[in-house]
Amino acid sequence: MPRTVWMLVVARAINRLGAFSLPFLTVLIGTGFGAGTTTAGLVSAGFGLATIPSRVAGGRLAGRIGRRRTIVLGLVGCALAQLGIAAAGSLAAVAVFAVLLGLSFELYEPPSQALIADSVGPADRVRAYGALNAALAVGGTGSGLIAAGLGRWDLRWLFVVDALTCLACALTLRLALPADGPRGPRGVPDDGHDGADGNGDGGDDGGPVRPWRDRGLWAMFASGTAFALVSMHIVMALPLTLGHRGLEPADAGLLFTASAVTVVAAQPALRLRRLAALPDPAAMALGYALLAAGLAGYAAARTLPAFLAATAVLSVGEVLVLGRVLGVVAGLAPPGGTDRYLAAYGISWGVATVAAPVTATQLLERAGAGALWAGTAVLCLVLAAAQPLVVGPLTGGLPVRPGAGAPAA
Repeated sequence: MPRTVWMLVVARAINRLGAFSLPFLTVLIGTGFGAGTTTAGLVSAGFGLATIPSRVAGGRLAGRIGRRRTIVLGLVGCALAQLGIAAAGSLAAVAVFAVLLGLSFELYEPPSQALIADSVGPADRVRAYGALNAALAVGGTGSGLIAAGLGRWDLRWLFVVDALTCLACALTLRLALPADGPRGPRGVPDDGHDGADGNGDGGDDGGPVRPWRDRGLWAMFASGTAFALVSMHIVMALPLTLGHRGLEPADAGLLFTASAVTVVAAQPALRLRRLAALPDPAAMALGYALLAAGLAGYAAARTLPAFLAATAVLSVGEVLVLGRVLGVVAGLAPPGGTDRYLAAYGISWGVATVAAPVTATQLLERAGAGALWAGTAVLCLVLAAAQPLVVGPLTGGLPVRPGAGAPAA
């Protein structure tokens, strides 16, 4: 794969090494400031709400000021906001910095995902995004252990270390990524490619890119929002679930480490001929079925080993889904529209990050941990059944081809 892809992979591993603070934001609000579960959920929802304009801004800024500048700006903004959370002396201050963190949090994603999509051919996108997920997992193996250790000492240090890794990632990419080219009219790169590298707002014919007019993207967005809600339930509710069942909330760090190890160990399986040959709808349906099995395990688990076993199963499911979904979305984009398509799709994570703290905490408080995880497992089974209807028409049951999908405008 191209050097740009590998540099993004390495930098994300560095960043992921410290990316363990968010699952403990609700715990910090409760233990540090005496707030109830509902208040903690609302503050986390405020963070999630702020990630929606952040994702949109990431796609637009990539076209206006360049991808490298946007990536560095987002990482530095995250670092400053997390240092603010660590130093906050009141719940109001934590809430303000949580919103500022959300406004910076997603600036990174559209330009980095588009760089990967535009650096490799459609046939290699699953492999490239798989390498990115593996890098996140490699960093996660260390981050979970750090979280388990620091979380027993002082939760605020989780945010300090996370901020330092954001700064290290920003410096690495500032030095390693190609410089942003000169900007032409309307912010389109003046590099002789007419925006075909995905930095600009226009396609290769200079026309506007309008992802929200693409019915295929809408279908992926709806399915992606449900998947993101499942993922954010795990992030937000797992530490709280451990506490409800008499275990140490900081042990969620060990579970996140187990998840990361599973993701790394599962990468060779993605290259098995029988699995690699699966059409996207079948592979994603299998992934959602495994997620449902792991979440059902959470509903029944009462001991740390049981939680570890369930985590391993659902992590394999996440590998199958994440390895395919971004490739499908990138395949829908016209030339020059990758940033905007991935930014539009990524809003699904912002929606889920708003909803998950509220839905997870309310279900946990009113119905219990068993109902929370059983309901999330049922949602995954629905997603598994829906994949042939959602993804099948976009890919024809085959690997994604360039330009597959509805017209963008």
